[in-house]
Amino acid sequence: MDITATKPGFDWRKRRFLLIEGAIVLAIILLLIFVIPPFLVSIGQAFRVNLLGRYLALAIVALGIDIIWGYTGILSLGHGLFFALGGYALAMYLQLQPDGQLPDFFSLYGVESLPIFWQPFSSLPFTIFAAIIIPTVVAAVLGYLVFRNRIRGVYFAILTQAALIVFFNFFNGQQKLINGTNGLKTDTATIFGQTVGSSTVQWSFYMLTVVLLAVAYALCRWLTSGRLGRLLIAIRDDEPRVRFTGYDPTAFKVLVFAASAGLAGMSGALYTVQSGIITPKAMDIAFSIEMVIWVAVGGRASLIGAILGTLIVNFAKSFLSEKFPEVWLFFQGALFLIVVTVLPGGLVGWVRSQGLDYSRTLLRGKQRVTTYPSLEEDPDVEYERQDLTNRKSDG
Repeated sequence: MDITATKPGFDWRKRRFLLIEGAIVLAIILLLIFVIPPFLVSIGQAFRVNLLGRYLALAIVALGIDIIWGYTGILSLGHGLFFALGGYALAMYLQLQPDGQLPDFFSLYGVESLPIFWQPFSSLPFTIFAAIIIPTVVAAVLGYLVFRNRIRGVYFAILTQAALIVFFNFFNGQQKLINGTNGLKTDTATIFGQTVGSSTVQWSFYMLTVVLLAVAYALCRWLTSGRLGRLLIAIRDDEPRVRFTGYDPTAFKVLVFAASAGLAGMSGALYTVQSGIITPKAMDIAFSIEMVIWVAVGGRASLIGAILGTLIVNFAKSFLSEKFPEVWLFFQGALFLIVVTVLPGGLVGWVRSQGLDYSRTLLRGKQRVTTYPSLEEDPDVEYERQDLTNRKSDG
């Protein structure tokens, strides 16, 4: 058998898998834009479309947390900071519309001229750039200062919470500059001559959210695949050994932490325009912990799991708070306890392990090999197995 003939076959299988994955993503995009919204409107649940848009925006920050926690082993409990920075950036632009007007709340505090740091946000291109780059730069600086000193684990999680508290108190106390605890409203602002809260503009932001979620998924898929993805997993599983082999984990950890912060900023901007307001409440510690829970419920180290976990938890919270307003928090707590105790790998982790085995058992198929699965798919191994079977039958 020509061994080299099997190499192109493997590459073709890999390309076929990517094409199938791309087709599935495209089908989901079309479903989210052309099927689900009309269906919700037809059954009198039009407001659910806005909720779906918000939760899809939150799924972007969940993807960012998954690449740092699920794949790299960096637990951040302060991603609400980057989420809020993105939201404030876009809200500041909307407050200045139209034509760079002075926001109304300034008059309440006697501010007569626009502060210097507000002025660049009268430009939409700068605002889009800032909503992603500012969180990215803040995370890169923070990450470099922490990772170069080899701080990790629970200590890093505590540091992110400390940074979150500092920024929360700062934003909360700036009444004259950013309206403090009241936050910045976006639903009554205008963009391109239309009210942001109007159905037309909200539908546009919904479609933009779906597209950017697909882009974020593609970016995270690229970061977590190939050599870089294997290196991130190696850092998660045994960072000292990675350092011993000659790699410097600091640079890679800063890179992935900054990328996750940029995704959080994008998520915050999209969520803000669909929720109608951004306040320092977005930097509440509980909200940042919720983000981690979304990933845990869906399944760590699974990009699809991060998206599913976000949608499941948030829609469950929405439905339970409507049906059982007094006890819905107990349902939410029970869900988290079940995931931690019964499904430690999350929903996707369960499907990949026990779920597939159950389905194969029901269909009487071949059981999944749990050790060295690549051998089971290797063409050379399959050829030798068939050759041995033929020899036994001939003998």
